[in-house]
Amino acid sequence: MKAALFIVLAVLAGVVLPIQAAINTKLGKSVGDPLYGTFLSFIVGMAGLFLYLIVGRVDFAQIQNTQSEHWSIWVGGLLGAFYVASLIILTPRLGVAVTLGLTVAGQMAFSLVMDHYGWLGVPVQEINWWRILGISLIVGGVWLIQAN
Repeated sequence: MKAALFIVLAVLAGVVLPIQAAINTKLGKSVGDPLYGTFLSFIVGMAGLFLYLIVGRVDFAQIQNTQSEHWSIWVGGLLGAFYVASLIILTPRLGVAVTLGLTVAGQMAFSLVMDHYGWLGVPVQEINWWRILGISLIVGGVWLIQAN
């Protein structure tokens, strides 16, 4: 049952990405700058998460646990900002389907490399022909979508 719930959650997360791309693109256009739009999007997201943390009574003192970690754990927010800004810039130029298709292809290709070498502590899963075929099919799908 848990696995099914996680699968549904993953699909829903995928469903919201094109919606987010379109909405954030409108936000960026309305303020006249895609990076300003990205900033505003993150402000709203941060406010929503902060409210959730307050309602959920999260122990804010746990942030002390990060002191022993490498500084690189803080880079995730910057990577997220880069991703959202890229969607705002690319969506009106390439369309939602091609933009997200290319980002998924990039995610999958780099994920294979990360899995193969176990970078950032992920379990090692060697690259094989089936995995390469999977990425090839994604890239082929993006090509077919943008070809017409």
